[in-house]
Amino acid sequence: MEATDGDSGMPEVQEVPEGQDAARGQDAARGQDAAGGSSPAAAGPGAATRASDRERDAVVQRVQDAFAEGRLDDTEFDERTRAALTARTHAELDALLADLPAAPGSAPAVPGRGPGRFAIALKSSVRRAGRWRVPERYTTVVYKGGGWLDLRAAELSGPVTTFVAVAYKSRVTILVPPSVRVEMTGFGVTQGLADEEDPGYRLPADAPVIQVRGIAYKGTVEIATRPPERPALRG
Repeated sequence: MEATDGDSGMPEVQEVPEGQDAARGQDAARGQDAAGGSSPAAAGPGAATRASDRERDAVVQRVQDAFAEGRLDDTEFDERTRAALTARTHAELDALLADLPAAPGSAPAVPGRGPGRFAIALKSSVRRAGRWRVPERYTTVVYKGGGWLDLRAAELSGPVTTFVAVAYKSRVTILVPPSVRVEMTGFGVTQGLADEEDPGYRLPADAPVIQVRGIAYKGTVEIATRPPERPALRG
């Protein structure tokens, strides 16, 4: 007995016109985007808008404030600051602040004495860190001791800050945030290679400037953007 078309057991194939098939593909793509796909429109209006230098600076300032408040550790502060300086879009900047509270309103200025301009240590140490106001010119002299000036959460008084550091048989370390430009002159002054380590690192033309005038005798004045690695604890 010969098998008929209905008895062959093969599924019946229906041809779909080319126009209808393309329309179905477009409908499926729209459905995928609506369900959480990777459509650019799903990221929100303005997410892909290019960021300006002013907007990058504002995010860097908020990250700096969060670091001063103790919300970020050294590594997170360094990573987010560098990411903000190289961000291209608003979405990249927003991601850096997603887990931080909104910036509080600026407090009114309180009149009083200006910040100290001198720090001298004789067989002892000078240490400034955290939130402190730095004058436009600051001088530190260390004799057979140590100096540690951490500017990552400091408030600079002007667009150009000048440091005069004298180290006699001592080490003076000036730790600066990645968002400032450093200019150095003097003897026995060294600087970290942060720029070479991060090829995407760049600064706006109006970035704050820190000028370091260093003199070291049997010692060193060093500028870095990252604190030294802590030695591992032995078991």
